[in-house]
Amino acid sequence: MSDRLFTAAQVNDLIPALADLMARAMDRHRQMIELQHHLREEQSRIRDSGGGLIDRRDWKARAERLDGLTIEVRQFLQEILNMGGVTKDLEMGLVDFPGRVEGRTVNLCWKYGETAVRFWHGFDEGYAQRKPLS
Repeated sequence: MSDRLFTAAQVNDLIPALADLMARAMDRHRQMIELQHHLREEQSRIRDSGGGLIDRRDWKARAERLDGLTIEVRQFLQEILNMGGVTKDLEMGLVDFPGRVEGRTVNLCWKYGETAVRFWHGFDEGYAQRKPLS
């Protein structure tokens, strides 16, 4: 987590870049999930058929693509972290920034698709406990 405390306006200024990073991270994450699913299905098919033949080149290419996607997602999440945000849920596109509301340190909570940060929650709370900023 960043030592910096953000205002809602400061987070809002980051949203164009943040939204781009999150869109790319979410896309690569979806690709990862699909590829993992395909590889698990292929493993199951091979196991069920008693060790059938596989296209080793295709398997290796898919496994390498999965590694590459993982690296890309990590890089995008690191860039978000470098901005001061902490990704909380990649599938939903949730990012928290430490800030102050009503005199207490909280998370300013942004969700992919939102044009401004409009919610916050305590450090011991999550998305379901989001409260509107005044």
